[in-house]
Amino acid sequence: MKLILVLAISALSAFAADITGNWKATAEGPQGAMERTFTFKQEGTKLTGETVSSFVGKSTIENGKVEGDTVTFSIKADLQGQAMTINYSGKIAGNEIKLKSDAGGNSFEWTAKKQ
Repeated sequence: MKLILVLAISALSAFAADITGNWKATAEGPQGAMERTFTFKQEGTKLTGETVSSFVGKSTIENGKVEGDTVTFSIKADLQGQAMTINYSGKIAGNEIKLKSDAGGNSFEWTAKKQ
């Protein structure tokens, strides 16, 4: 029984999308379009990397995970002297990821495209 479980978990990991690379994301914000770039590095289900935006600068990707077509991670950002954590979750579909970011009661819908 344990062998079957191990094989099933291995099979699921094998089908996980590999999103390693550079991605450009856009979202509509209160003052118009926002842009953010992501540089993802994926090893199995673990996701690391960094992200850059003109609004909050460069941030390190933390707690990143890719399971099947689902991606989750967080970043720490400094917003005008206020430290905050921004949580991201999304669905991968080929060379596009639909992400939702949540921070301090504000959420945005992002569309990221592989570059």
